Amino acid sequence: MKIRVLGAGAGGGFPQWNCNCDNCGRYRRGEFNGKARTQSSIAVSSDGRNWLLFNTSPDIRAQLEAFPAIQPKTGIRDTGIKAVLLIDSQIDHTTGMLMLREGKPLEVYCTEMVKQDLSSGFPLFTMLKDYCTVNHHPIACDETPFEIPGIDDIRIYAHALKSKAPPYSPHRHDPHDGDNIGVIVEQISTGKKLYYSPGLGEIEPHVFKAMQTVDCLMVDGTFWTDDEMVTRGISHKRAREIGHLPQSGPGGMIEVLNGVPKARKILIHINNTNPILDEDSPERKTLDANGIEVAYDGLEIDL
Repeated sequence: MKIRVLGAGAGGGFPQWNCNCDNCGRYRRGEFNGKARTQSSIAVSSDGRNWLLFNTSPDIRAQLEAFPAIQPKTGIRDTGIKAVLLIDSQIDHTTGMLMLREGKPLEVYCTEMVKQDLSSGFPLFTMLKDYCTVNHHPIACDETPFEIPGIDDIRIYAHALKSKAPPYSPHRHDPHDGDNIGVIVEQISTGKKLYYSPGLGEIEPHVFKAMQTVDCLMVDGTFWTDDEMVTRGISHKRAREIGHLPQSGPGGMIEVLNGVPKARKILIHINNTNPILDEDSPERKTLDANGIEVAYDGLEIDL
């Protein structure tokens, strides 16, 4: 199974266009040892030709142009993208579908909650019907395995995560199973598995159980501390409040991942304020010491 990180940043990417935080400011001044990152998305394939996109970020065009394996090969209009799977209905995970409107009908796999959001509060599905149309394929949150036509030798399992729907969702203050999901992606022929969850606010028992069964974890790396945005004067909201488990502190992601000894561990969806973006930072060295990697645009993984 081949995994390509198209984008590893959180909403806004890094550096964020309007941000002059310590990270963004130093990056622009050339005083920063770290990579720029677009907004988070990955692609998965079993053959290197036919790809399943997980989320479609606003940066999708640049991400595809940087990835030759997914670019047109045969027809006048062609793509290696066979389908899109949406983890949630957040702007930074769905807006890229607008950039894919020139293609054939989009085969989109998502939960009923995500479909509702993208047909109402943020009506992408409604907008796209006048361009390429969207063929919706429902995802259940009960870990019932399913396969996607055109993506051979891959099986997917999904489960619900505790999360809030986006601000524009009709049920923003009434959480439902399916607002956000975690997925296990398995190559059938080898049994190798990836667990992918870029937005993970709480380690529920079924989440930790799933983590123990896979070969590679690619999980929420948004914030280093719970009060990261508060102490930088950017927001009054804390990490856990907006659905992200910080890396540090009791019960944080480092502690969780240390309880999963066998899997390769990779953080994705890194916010522009997170000190782990600086490869010389003490926080990054802490991750290194714990065997935890930080995803970057263009990272490729073979399982």
